[in-house]
Amino acid sequence: MKEIKAQIKALRGTKDLLPEEARLWTFLEEKARGVFACFDFSEMRTPIIEESSLFVRSIGQGTDIIEKQMYTFLDRGERSISLRPEATASVVRAYLEHGMDKNTGLAKLFYIGSMFRAERPQAGRARQFHQIGVEAIGSYNPHLDAEVIALLCAILDSFNIIGYKIKLNSLGCAKDKSDLSLGLRKSLEGSISDLCDDCKVRYEKNVLRILDCKEEKCKHAIRKVFQGTEAYLCPECKAHFDSVKSALDILKVDYQIEPHLVRGLDYYTKTTFEVTHHKLGAQDAIAAGGRYDNLVSDLGGPETGACGFAIGMERAAMAIHDMPAVKEGIDIFVATIGDEAYRLGFRLAMELRNVGISADIDYEGRSLKAQMRAADKTGARLTALIGEDEIKNHSITVRNMRTKEQLTIPERSFVPEIERLLEK
Repeated sequence: MKEIKAQIKALRGTKDLLPEEARLWTFLEEKARGVFACFDFSEMRTPIIEESSLFVRSIGQGTDIIEKQMYTFLDRGERSISLRPEATASVVRAYLEHGMDKNTGLAKLFYIGSMFRAERPQAGRARQFHQIGVEAIGSYNPHLDAEVIALLCAILDSFNIIGYKIKLNSLGCAKDKSDLSLGLRKSLEGSISDLCDDCKVRYEKNVLRILDCKEEKCKHAIRKVFQGTEAYLCPECKAHFDSVKSALDILKVDYQIEPHLVRGLDYYTKTTFEVTHHKLGAQDAIAAGGRYDNLVSDLGGPETGACGFAIGMERAAMAIHDMPAVKEGIDIFVATIGDEAYRLGFRLAMELRNVGISADIDYEGRSLKAQMRAADKTGARLTALIGEDEIKNHSITVRNMRTKEQLTIPERSFVPEIERLLEK
């Protein structure tokens, strides 16, 4: 008896994007690329693996990402390697490694790719997930913060996401964050028992992470004793935040101040923001970002300002108001009857492709009727029909799949005539 082998399935927390869903993602990526071009952002692609120390230095010890979520392993050289949990650190590493700080000026960069975190899989949260993001490196100008937020809105609008909310805050500079940490620790002294177990640890190791906790009892405990971050802003950081808000007002970008908003990454300074949507439930963030003015120097580069964001593709897709009908139809399907007709059709299909016309032909030996059904299923605009009469007359019958009209084209002028028909 033949042994039945167990079927191998995708790892938990990962997902196959089958053609229909992949077409939607391609559609969204193309929308985003169009917006990036309008804002003069250029694409950067970085490896999905990095030395683990890159993320430890940038994201920070005591964060959930470093302590619980990174996929880390030793390679053959006994180096500690991690799958990237986010892209900002990788982009800044590449920015410095390739000398962009010396010859580029303000670098306006975007990326599209996979990230990895060992989280409990749930709706909108996977272990391999995908982000579209930007990093603008080389300026402290508060108008850059506003442009980055406006860019984020333009992308979400292009996706037809309606009803999202922009939450905005400022953490101030490194000195302000230090004062904020001390103030928060003091405010929570009498409420430690009200915190979740994770936040009790965060209180000792990295108290600002408590502000990012999603547990309702922790949110309630914080709101009872802590008014927000703005009281800890120095005059310079307050002026920067006021300028960001003023610039957003000029651009007519709606936002609401969220005084407890921090991000789960230690490198953020000054402006922080998050975009949420009610369709996502408790884990309602579609995108988030902010300014990180110390990260470039922390990774060995010059003192320079930087700002960026990341959109979660899985979550963005969940929030789309009316899912676009993305049907990837080909230009022409070649249907044939008989061996000689098939050889001719096979050659013509390649000639069409060589001039940029998408074409396909049957590879399953199907009947003409089944080939026509296949042509319809592929969304072909035209179908070329080749049988005995066409071979004898050196012609090709072409059917418009929408109007069902047919015409006969001489074989010798087939390709240019198809080009002309598709231009209509």
